[in-house]
Order: sequence, then C-alpha cells, then structure tokens
Amino acid sequence: MQSTNPATGTPYLDHELHSEAEVRRRLTLATGAQKDWSQTSFSHRAGILNSIADALEASVDDHAPAMTREMGKPIAESEGELRKCAWVCRYYAEHAGTFLAPEAAPADVESTDTFVRFDPLGVVLAVMPWNFPWWQVFRFGAPALMAGNAMLMKHAPNTQDQAARIERLCLAAGLPEGLLQMLVTDNDGTGQVLADPAVAAVTLTGSDRAGRAVASLAGQHLKKAVLELGGSDPFIVLDDADVEAAVREGVRSRCLNNGQSCIAAKRFLVQDGVYDEFVERIVATMGTMAMGDPTDRGIELGPLAREDLRDELQRQVHASAFAGARIRCGGMTAERPGWFFPATVLTDLTVDMPVWREETFGPVAAVHRIGSVEEAVGLANDSRYGLGASLFTADLERARDVAAQLEVGAVFVNRMTASDPRVPFGGVKESGYGRELGSFGIREFVNVKTVWIA
Repeated sequence: MQSTNPATGTPYLDHELHSEAEVRRRLTLATGAQKDWSQTSFSHRAGILNSIADALEASVDDHAPAMTREMGKPIAESEGELRKCAWVCRYYAEHAGTFLAPEAAPADVESTDTFVRFDPLGVVLAVMPWNFPWWQVFRFGAPALMAGNAMLMKHAPNTQDQAARIERLCLAAGLPEGLLQMLVTDNDGTGQVLADPAVAAVTLTGSDRAGRAVASLAGQHLKKAVLELGGSDPFIVLDDADVEAAVREGVRSRCLNNGQSCIAAKRFLVQDGVYDEFVERIVATMGTMAMGDPTDRGIELGPLAREDLRDELQRQVHASAFAGARIRCGGMTAERPGWFFPATVLTDLTVDMPVWREETFGPVAAVHRIGSVEEAVGLANDSRYGLGASLFTADLERARDVAAQLEVGAVFVNRMTASDPRVPFGGVKESGYGRELGSFGIREFVNVKTVWIA
C-alpha cells in the first residue's frame, strides 16, 4: 500500500502487507490482551483513556500535518479532528461506568437477585475509512475499549501512515500491547480475519458496496456487525428560515473535509419564497472559496483524497449537466497538479440526475426548488440512503413534526448535521445499521447478560 500526497499526486511512503504469520501473531496477542483487559475496572480503563486524550492534545502539531499530507484536508480541520478524538476519549472515560452499570430487573421478578450486566464481546475488527482517519477510529475505539473489548484496525489503503501513528500513540500513552493494533491487509485478508473464531464482531465505516461485502461475511459467520455507510443527506430550507444562517451552515456542511463526508449536506431542498435569495447567496459563497495547498491556513478547500474520487465527481457533474442541470459555479476539474475540484453549485435539477440520485463525495451542492413542506419530506425520503438531515425553519413545532417524518438516523434543526459523543450516530436504509456514540453506541459491542439468582 502507498501513501500519496493528493495536493501534488506524489507518492511518498510505502507500506508492506502483513504476512499471514504476522496477522496470526496479532490476532493471538489481541485475544490474550482482551482477556486481561476485561478484568480491569472502569476507573483503570478511564485512566488510560485520559492519558490517550492527553497524548492526542499534546501531539496535534505532529500528527495534523501528516494527516493533511496523506489525505488532503485543510490543516485546521486536521487539528480539530485530533482534538475531537481527545474529547471522545474523555467522554467515555467519564461516562462508561454509568452506561454499563448493571441494571436491576423489574420489581415483580420473584428472585433473590436478578439483574442485567453488560460484558465485553471480545476482539472486534474495525474496518476504517480514509476521510476522517483519526476520528472514525476513536469514535468506535473509545467506547469499545472502555467496554472491555480489543480492537483490530484495518485502515484504508491510502491512510496507512495514520493507522501506524494511532497505534504508536496509544501504546506510548499506556494502552496495553495488543488492545489496539493495525492490520496492513487487503480485502481477502480482511475476510479471513473476520472469519477467524478469535474475532467476535465487526464494525465498518465506508461505502454501501463495502458494507454489503462485510455484512455478507459477518452473516455467514454469525457475527455482530455495525455498519455506518454512505449518505445523500437532505438540507431543507423553508420560507420562514434565516437564509443567511442556512447558507452559512449549508456551505460549511457541504465543503467540510473538502466535501468528503457521509453526513454532508448534499441535496438542498429550498422553498419558493427564499429559493432565489438562497441560490444567490450560496453561489456567491461557494464560487469564491479559496482552493489550494491544504497546509496553507488561508485555504478553504484542499484536494480530494484520490484521483479516482475526483474523476467520479466530475462524471456525476458532467452527466447531470448533459441532462439539463445548470452549473452556477465550479463544475470543472482544476487545471493544476493534484486532485482538486472546485466548489460547485447546480440548479434546474430533476430527481433522476446523478448529483441527486447518487451520493456525491466532494464539494458539489445540488439545489432544488420546492413548493411545500410535504414536497420537501417526500423528496427527502425518496432516497436509498437515510443517514442524516438538516432542517431550517423558525417554526419549532413544525420542525418537530417534520423531523418525525424524515427517514434518517438524525435530524438537526437550524444547524448542520454532525457527530457528537453525547448522542447516538448512525443511519437507516442503505446508510447502514447499528449506532455509535452516546449510551447506545457503547452497548453495541457488549453481551447483554441476564443473571437470575433464585
């Protein structure tokens, strides 16, 4: 596997695949380490998670430039990602004991003592994506470790340097050897690891194609799986919305991480009364975004992470324009080294165009005029995805009603969709199943065990 700087297209680091013997050694190490770890107290685990958080905060200036170099996100966003990882470690260090405390059975159960306890499942395989190469690992890893599990991290081929850095940082911060290990392996090797009896469960963040493959293998071997997959999130702006705020949040959501986020605003549904103003404002904002070297703090957009991702985005935009969409700004691959694509706005859409029907993984906003709230809900739900949604309106009672009708895992009113350690995160339909974060996320990889004492 190879690390390549997407801002220049230049490879700079090779990573050798682990041999079968090395994978086996790491599996064995994880199994032994997890058994010992499962016997430790929550306070002991919390102390180590807090040490990892300290290490993350202390090493931002070291790891953030490496993240930007390997996958292209603006440097300030890389720094923010590392600090968010520290936050999720501290959050679960503080709350895991409460989330996983034994629960008493109902009072009418006739026994001396009946309760439910939450025991770790064991070794969990984590198949991780490149777009948030640290946050996705810690979003799963912090609660999984606090629950008493071990983690085998199969990271994306183009972010292997980040995986190695995560492993080294956790070891140096005091996490016992074997509890968080990277596996440098291909898809076939990943399947073999998942099939191994030493692995109890799997989590994956990635495309729906990868999710189908992992879910199929997990099903064959009767193993628990949590899948966080793609999204084509609707961003609804009603007539009574604060248009300036909606544009500000919409642009931020669509262009964060250079537009490469599963929960980014992708399909903008804007009601008649504010449509023209919204389009004018979003075109003016996205049309003037500074694009260039992501290590430059004045830059708002860096490159896409890989050449094939840029080419696919270009295909979606061109095919939609050929079908009649109007490109209001951007729309063409940048004529420069690296895999850059400018912030793009399209209007005059039909719902069968690629930028509307498919997930767009880059800074492309598809804006569609709607006449009513009912139309907005119908179009929002007319998608194979169901990850998140944003809704902008001054009528909060109506917002609650609309939120209940949207077929997604999260609805954010008057702000962009985001993941937060304090609330559950995940989707429905082809955006996956299971939840991460909050009290629900930490209970995904535990054995909910009834103990009945007569």
